Amino acid sequence: MKLLKTIDNILASFGNIRAMRRTHVDSYTENEMNNIVGEIIAESESGQLFISYQELAGFNFLETTILSRINIKTLKGGKLIFSGGEKEFILPSDTTEIESDFSNVSNRWMTKISYNISEQDIELIKNKEFSKIKFEFKKKLIIFNNTK
Repeated sequence: MKLLKTIDNILASFGNIRAMRRTHVDSYTENEMNNIVGEIIAESESGQLFISYQELAGFNFLETTILSRINIKTLKGGKLIFSGGEKEFILPSDTTEIESDFSNVSNRWMTKISYNISEQDIELIKNKEFSKIKFEFKKKLIIFNNTK
């Protein structure tokens, strides 16, 4: 293993782009991952879901950050589905273009997504009246369990 890293370092010093990418340490993204604003409301084997609220010009937004081992990249947006008991509500993403940032230090992806949200939905989330949160994009699904 050490021999391969040495070869990559030599190739990177000669200007090989692939070797430069393999040897680069992304401390910026890792620092962002260690200083996420908000609280963890759900976890799974795939990762964690952090949320925070923001109000701009009278509109409420739910700001989410997903830390996972899954690369989320789509031009069609995604849906956050809160479900528990007989209640379920769906929040479509505010933007359609979603792309994750990778940290090769911890081998994780960080995805930030914003949603328009009503005061009623904020209260449901704050009261944790859900047992599962699903993030659906393309034809993929990431399921998170409530941390309570």
